[in-house]
Amino acid sequence: MSASAVFILDVKGKPLISRNYKGDVAMSEIDHFMPLLMQREEEGALTPLLSHGRVHFLWIKYSNLYLVATTLKNANASLVYSFLYKIVEVFSEYFKELEEESIRDNFVIVYELLDELMDFGFPQTTDSKILQEYITQQGNKLETGKSRVPPTVTNAVSWRSEGIKYKKNEVFIDVIESVNLLVNANGSVLLSEIVGSIKLKVFLSGMPELRLGLNDRVLFELTGRNKNKSVELEDVKFHQCVRLSRFDNDRTISFIPPDGDFELMSYRLSTQVKPLIWIESVIEKFSHSRVEIMVKAKGQFKKQSVANGVEISVPVPSDADSPRFKTSVGSAKYVPEKNTVIWSIKSFPGGKEYLMRAHFGLPSVEKEEVEGRPPIGVKFEIPYFTVSGIQVRYMKIIEKSGYQALPWVRYITQSGDYQLRTS
Repeated sequence: MSASAVFILDVKGKPLISRNYKGDVAMSEIDHFMPLLMQREEEGALTPLLSHGRVHFLWIKYSNLYLVATTLKNANASLVYSFLYKIVEVFSEYFKELEEESIRDNFVIVYELLDELMDFGFPQTTDSKILQEYITQQGNKLETGKSRVPPTVTNAVSWRSEGIKYKKNEVFIDVIESVNLLVNANGSVLLSEIVGSIKLKVFLSGMPELRLGLNDRVLFELTGRNKNKSVELEDVKFHQCVRLSRFDNDRTISFIPPDGDFELMSYRLSTQVKPLIWIESVIEKFSHSRVEIMVKAKGQFKKQSVANGVEISVPVPSDADSPRFKTSVGSAKYVPEKNTVIWSIKSFPGGKEYLMRAHFGLPSVEKEEVEGRPPIGVKFEIPYFTVSGIQVRYMKIIEKSGYQALPWVRYITQSGDYQLRTS
């Protein structure tokens, strides 16, 4: 069971849009939502689910809007929240920016979309590309456009239209891994994980079936292969186009893809990751009048790889002034509103070490720093490289017309939440 009604409220709690799907919740019930939310906020007990009598409000805040679903039943909360975020995604595709003004300017389209997105409390067509085939943004097109729903909506493959044609058939595969890392002041790794996703950009004619092969450890065990170069994937999530029964049976990732961009799958690995960029810092204070910060950065990845767009954010005392910098590579700038020095390095090859020195003046009266120092943050992107060692072994493209298609694969490792604490 899902939502009975969906509301979009402005920041003051005034309803901009309301759509009652089942009629079992009075529309006036939404009047209780904002007072209840403000009361819980004052009490410090705000939760994403609020209840008033028998009515439950499941809500999210986006920009200057509240999106609220109501239900009387013990609904599937994760389904309702997924639906609310899907509304945000679809409206953002249509209006570029989802905010109060875009809702007010597009009432007709918003109501049409809400009618298609959900029926009698259950999510229906939620793919924005398919919706855009028959719900258009121009008012006159709404009247003179297609009078019938495209067959895609009622097809078994609701995420792809028939009759797609390209002169050149290609698939671009991006394997993107984000490294989350937390290192304490002693140099010990407290948190280490890899969050990965495989994104596709599909330009294929007709209704092709794709089969993707990875160096998946479970698959290698099933087929009796050497598992030394395999990867054990955790928390795997797939796009709806993937045949899950086939994957559960023999670990084959088989699917008919949507047209254009989409995320095929995401995964996580909670393995110990060696910090790709290691940071050491030393702070010296001189006679309470100045402070010197020395930061050393070392690339601990393969020498043939290069990290691009490296940014190292170094916290400095809040009362520091008169900055001076000296760097062995790149440039440093002081961001006083964040009490941070940002050291930017355009290109950082593996195995290299670089130094940055920062000098700051301090006020003559020393301010006791009772709060601990924030960690050093690092941002980077390393192309043609994955930390986990995941590999696309093959991409088979099968279409009844028998055309030849080219798959292109790109690997990228980037920083996620990457922090190193200093003493």
